[in-house]
Order: sequence, then C-alpha cells, then structure tokens
Amino acid sequence: QVQLVESGGGFVQAGDSLRLSCAASGRTLGSYDMGWFRRAPGKEREFVAAISWSGTMTYYADSVKGRFTISRDNAKNTVYLQMNSLKPEDTAVYYCAAKRSTNWAAAKQAHEYDYWGQGTQVTVSS
Repeated sequence: QVQLVESGGGFVQAGDSLRLSCAASGRTLGSYDMGWFRRAPGKEREFVAAISWSGTMTYYADSVKGRFTISRDNAKNTVYLQMNSLKPEDTAVYYCAAKRSTNWAAAKQAHEYDYWGQGTQVTVSS
C-alpha cells in the first residue's frame, strides 16, 4: 500500500509559479511511475504530467508543455510538479498518483494508476 500526500497548492496571480510536492509513505516509490492529474470545477479529470520510475522519461499534456516540469527524488520518496507561467485555466485540484512500472505507454491513463492522493487546490487569478 502507498499513501500519497500532496502539498504546495495555493492562490496565485496569473504568471506566478508554484511547486507542488507529493510525498509517499508505505512503500518506496522507486518501482512506480508517477503522474499528476487535475480536475477543474465542472470538468473531467485530466492528465497533466507523468514521470517514469527512473526519472528518465516524462510525458506532458499539451496544455502545460513548456510551463510545467515533473521531477522526482526517489531517495526522498517525493515527486514534484514545478508550475511556471500559471494561467487562470490551470485552476483545479491537483492529484498525484502512482502506478506500477509495467506499462509506461499507459502513463497518461488515469485508470492505470493504483494509488491517489487527496489533492491540493491551485487557484490562479487573472
């Protein structure tokens, strides 16, 4: 069992930056691919970014490419999402998730993930 806890959300102005963290307990994250997803009010949950267990491969949604960076520190059992040049449309609850590293090609699919955090709110004001 893996427990995930997100932190770092908040209320910012358009153009600002935030760094989200996802701390894991229960098991080492070293054998899990990790993803960030978000759900905006009235919208479906959507993929944001993913990173392979080794940190050598990443995926990004087109809407965040070039602005967001996912990274991980397996020694600290933590995954990060650096968000720059934030826009009002980035407003959402952000969730981190862990999936066993058996199918990297499916890392954008929410249903592939086995463990989820409780989410952290990010609000970007114009």
